[in-house]
Amino acid sequence: MIVTGGQRNDGAMLIHVLGEIQVPRLGPGRPRTRPDAVIADRAYATGVIRSELRRRKVKAVIPDKRDQIIARKRRGSRGGRPPGFDATAYRGRNVIERFFALAKQWRGIGPASTNSPSRTAPASPSAPSSPGSDYWETR
Repeated sequence: MIVTGGQRNDGAMLIHVLGEIQVPRLGPGRPRTRPDAVIADRAYATGVIRSELRRRKVKAVIPDKRDQIIARKRRGSRGGRPPGFDATAYRGRNVIERFFALAKQWRGIGPASTNSPSRTAPASPSAPSSPGSDYWETR
C-alpha cells in the first residue's frame, strides 16, 4: 500500500503501485509481478490509467464515465469502440470496499481529519498537523 497526500494524482501513482505488486506462487518460483486485472470505479476511467494498464497487459475492469458514453454515441461511427468491461468481475469490487470500511472502523488507523489531534501524533515530524490535512497516521 502506498499512501500519499490527497492532492496526488492517481494516474501518476499507478506506476509505483503496479511496480510494488508481488503475488506469491503456491509452489516454488518467484512471485508474480503482474495482476490478472485491476478493478476500479468510474473515477479511474482516465486515459492515463487505461493506457498504463494496456501497456502492462493488465485487464482493466473499469466502467466508462457517463459523459464518455454520451460523447461516443454523439460522434457515431467516429466515436471509437468502447473499452471492454467485465460486469461479473466488477461485482468483486465490493470486497475491497468492505476491507477499507473495516480498516476505517478500527481506530488505530484513519485519515488525520477523523482522529483527535490531542490523542495522536503526526506520522512524521514534517507532516502538517492541521485537522484538514490528508495524511494518514497511526496511534
